[in-house]
Amino acid sequence: MNSRNLLTDNPALYEARFPDTERLAGRWTEECLRTHGSGARVLDIGCGTGRDAAHLHTAGRTVTGADLSDAMLRYAARHHPGPRHVRADLRRFDLGAEGFDAVVCLDSALLYCRTDAELDGFLASCHRALAPGGLLVAEMRNGAYFLGRAHVTAAPATHAFTHEGVTYRSVTRLRVDPAARLLQRSRTWTTDDGSPPVEQRSAWRLLLPDELRRTVTEAGFEVLALHDGPGPRTDPAWCEGDAPTGTTAGDRLHLVARRTAPHA
Repeated sequence: MNSRNLLTDNPALYEARFPDTERLAGRWTEECLRTHGSGARVLDIGCGTGRDAAHLHTAGRTVTGADLSDAMLRYAARHHPGPRHVRADLRRFDLGAEGFDAVVCLDSALLYCRTDAELDGFLASCHRALAPGGLLVAEMRNGAYFLGRAHVTAAPATHAFTHEGVTYRSVTRLRVDPAARLLQRSRTWTTDDGSPPVEQRSAWRLLLPDELRRTVTEAGFEVLALHDGPGPRTDPAWCEGDAPTGTTAGDRLHLVARRTAPHA
């Protein structure tokens, strides 16, 4: 059995598995930026296939999309042109001081910062990259929802989709590791074209809302909004004009914070 990240290695498959034809993520982000008065210069860190960055570009913003995956960056430049694309590790990056009015980090990318040092590195990098008063907008899984939920490890989730004539089937298992504060995920892919199975493993940090608020504040930000929805990945999904719930118990968190104090 091969061991690799099938979707990261094949960005077209990622978009086929996780379609966003209505550009909900990009539209939600644009509304956050507009509501809180962001300037035009936006960094999408962990931009993936680039479709959200491209939507912000079409909305009139000057966008840089950054990712650690060369395959994703090549795909973004070809299929979602407009933004500038650069290679960067979100856990610590330096794209120039005060070069952006907003940093955007969607789809739980922030949770790949699995240690305090990595999270501090991310926030320090964002603080350095943002102009005074700039915004940090992030969307992620909610640690408070998953910690202590025994049903997460119960039945595996199955999914199937067809791309370019090949049917892909996945079996996904989630396991909460309370001691490590991680949500472990294993996903096995099979296809109907005779390819060998592919096993994919990853883990997200389980951040509690209060922990996230405290850490962001200590990094030199003022938290403007922290809520569980509605957002682009919630059920029901966000629609234009929807107001935040004001709660933080759901399975996703949405953060908007403004750079304030200098950060050492």
